[in-house]
Amino acid sequence: MRRLLLLAPLLLFTAGCGVVQSSEDEATDAAREVARKAGERLYGQRPRTAAEVGRSASGIDGVEVLRVTGTSTHDGDGIDVVVRTSGSAYDGWLDPQEVAVRRCFAVRVSPRSKWRGDPRDVDCPDGPPLTFAPPPEPPRLPYEELRAKLLRVPDGGRVDEAEVRRTLAALDLHPAIRTEVKGDGGRVGVLLSVKGNGFDPQDCLLARVSPGATEVWVPPRIQRMPGEGGCTVGNALDPAPSPH
Repeated sequence: MRRLLLLAPLLLFTAGCGVVQSSEDEATDAAREVARKAGERLYGQRPRTAAEVGRSASGIDGVEVLRVTGTSTHDGDGIDVVVRTSGSAYDGWLDPQEVAVRRCFAVRVSPRSKWRGDPRDVDCPDGPPLTFAPPPEPPRLPYEELRAKLLRVPDGGRVDEAEVRRTLAALDLHPAIRTEVKGDGGRVGVLLSVKGNGFDPQDCLLARVSPGATEVWVPPRIQRMPGEGGCTVGNALDPAPSPH
């Protein structure tokens, strides 16, 4: 009788709240949440190849990449990434035991993907996690060479934009380095840059040739972040104030 009285509140609680979720289900939900956050990290409108997406996914803590299908985020249905994640929960009240699971989910990366969408439960493919070669190192921007070879114009002189362009051509720059030259008000601005990944600071080099002064510099890191406008020929002509 005493045992029935002790169980009665628990039975009423269970009846009032519905079926109690098992510890394994809770652990699976935790693993799914890791996959969901991975999908949020991979989400974006920038075109990427399967290798780029796989490499990005493999760098997320708690994520193993087991399969990547598709060619590009902007081709067809995009790219599907099968990831394996882990989750845990505790079973029992008086002497709780940890229940840990490893589950696999498919995350779709495409411009049409839903933000914060739920990953699909899938069977784990056989085999070890995939590995990806590191991205190629960007070419070095020729700071010293540009500084040494850009023409110096005395006070009261005239800056020859064509001569600036010839100097850049003579540097025999790597094909991945983009150049832009612009004249304005007797000055000439120069931008040398390499394509960024849309997340990290972009590599760029600025120069300005004016009567009496030739300057070459790298903008501060915060100005080289995507959307900040530091890596533009306009910033070479009229530099933004340095952050404090």
